[in-house]
Amino acid sequence: MIVLQVNQLYKSFVTDEILSGVKLEVQHRDRVALVGRNGAGKSTLLKIIAGQMSYDSGEIIIPKDVKIGYLEQHAGIESDLSIWDEMMTIFDSLRNQEKKLRSLEQRMADPAVYDNTENYGRVMAEYDQLQHDFKDAGGYQYEADTRSVLHGMQFFPEDYEKPILSLSGGQRTRLALAKLLLSKPDLLILDEPTNHLDIETLSWLENYLKGYEGAILIVSHDRYFLDQVVSIVYEVSRTHVSKYVGNYSAYLDEKAKNYERDLKMFERQQDEKAKLEAFIQKNIARASTTKMAQSRRKVLERTDWMDSPDGDERSANFGFTIERQSGNDVLSVDDLMIGYEGKSISKNINMRLFREDRIALVGPNGVGKSTLLKTIVKDLPIQSGNIRYGANVQIGYYDQEQAKLTGNKSVLQELWDEWPLLNEKDIRTILGRFLFSGDDVSKPVSSLSGGEKARVALAKLMMQKANLLVLDEPTNHLDLDSKEVLENALIDYPGTLLFVSHDRYFINRIATKVVELSGTGSFEYLGDYDYYLEKKQELEELAEMKAAAEKASQKTSDTIVSKTSTSQIDKDAKKRERQIRRTVEELEKKMIEISEQIASIEVKLCEPDIFKDHELVMKYQSELDAIKAEHDKLELQWLELNDELENIISG
Repeated sequence: MIVLQVNQLYKSFVTDEILSGVKLEVQHRDRVALVGRNGAGKSTLLKIIAGQMSYDSGEIIIPKDVKIGYLEQHAGIESDLSIWDEMMTIFDSLRNQEKKLRSLEQRMADPAVYDNTENYGRVMAEYDQLQHDFKDAGGYQYEADTRSVLHGMQFFPEDYEKPILSLSGGQRTRLALAKLLLSKPDLLILDEPTNHLDIETLSWLENYLKGYEGAILIVSHDRYFLDQVVSIVYEVSRTHVSKYVGNYSAYLDEKAKNYERDLKMFERQQDEKAKLEAFIQKNIARASTTKMAQSRRKVLERTDWMDSPDGDERSANFGFTIERQSGNDVLSVDDLMIGYEGKSISKNINMRLFREDRIALVGPNGVGKSTLLKTIVKDLPIQSGNIRYGANVQIGYYDQEQAKLTGNKSVLQELWDEWPLLNEKDIRTILGRFLFSGDDVSKPVSSLSGGEKARVALAKLMMQKANLLVLDEPTNHLDLDSKEVLENALIDYPGTLLFVSHDRYFINRIATKVVELSGTGSFEYLGDYDYYLEKKQELEELAEMKAAAEKASQKTSDTIVSKTSTSQIDKDAKKRERQIRRTVEELEKKMIEISEQIASIEVKLCEPDIFKDHELVMKYQSELDAIKAEHDKLELQWLELNDELENIISG
């Protein structure tokens, strides 16, 4: 079943053509990626499909019963509600059905209905149908689904009552994604959903999208994510869209093959064109050959000559060098505690950097990765512990927030002010390598896009010629082409690297070591990201096996001790057994009392005088719900204690 069809779509802004003759199709359960450079028109195309932007001509076909959900870049929820209440607004229809079910249950308990076979049958039929519809619509699982998705987006039960207005921008963006996922549209359109997600959340999102029941159309610069999720890739390039079957890696392979083929065809055509032009120029003025030359000119004019496969798209072209080499020992971190404004975030951090190491720092959001980098580059003070720097170490720092760029300066002045001895031509040449040319260099830094600011920061970093690069999320805001250029530059870099990134593809290409940071310390893994995952899983399995072995050993030891003497463990166990038995008896008494209260209220609800009084019914029903909740709580406690008692008795 086709959920989306785009035919011959055109879109221009003033005189600039953005999309030309675009064709695109998405079928049910398809996982489709839109890729291309920044500014190629990917987000524009998504906005047009989602109905948020007009187009010049063409058609977009979406079946009437297909529901579309769209999450644009940096979208965040603005609401006065709490996190949980906002999520529950998605299920208003289900909650209304639930209320109607409770109302029908009350009607069925009404003697006037219960004693009338015809009325009771009619109400029961309505109840059965509504219950069936409620179940099919997910009425018995929507709260569990909500908890699951919120957990995946790093919101936990203690967060549910937090007002949304108190959340950070990143948290609101994650919440907007959670809300869209819970609404389960037939076509899920996501524009850069992986921005600002940590690796754990990214992994959860990948698995969720793999099992998603609807179709997905997604823009992302996260190549690892695309490889895991999508099976069709549409490339937006030079106003046109081309389709590739497979994930992102398959698209790259196919694109490379197409490029080689197109380049050979283009070169053959250019040879043929050159021969025609040479013949025309040589023979057009001769009376004996002018007709032949005119004929060739018509061929030249009528032929639809290929454009160069390189097109007019330029790539950044830069590399990182060092002014002088550092010693072999570059950096030592010992028992470090980090934080800011007197607040501790992480402690017991130990790390060694040797010359030409490439170390990736990973860990969940909020654990202190950026704080550690800022502490190393001396932007934040050490709370305790020690950092030792090796001989001749020169640090170059890339700040993901680009706080060190001056907003009111032009791009040209941003570099020239720091290297005033260079002439303007040299500064312009350097900026040209980072795709700033002509009037671009006169733009204020404050007016630049995220990707442009990133390129300015990288240009400044290149000019420092530092032998230790400390990089905080260097691939944020970069398109796929710029990421590849940066990777190649870092692979060839002769110095030492310490970087934070959530881009797992980037980590795999660059890292030789991975250091995992937690609130209580750090742990080093030799290898890239995939090796880190594999080794971490092995260590977790070993820990589980060790714990199981220790438990078995302890059990055996306890058995031996119990056969030889009465141990302290036995005494503690018997003491605990007595405590549990007393508590269980008290719980059973309370449960009996509450059961009697429930029965009493249920009898009252069936009395005609009470049942006719709506306010009384609501009062008793509310009281009944509260008492039943208390009974359930006691029953759960009773079950847990009985399980513990059984374990103690069985040894």
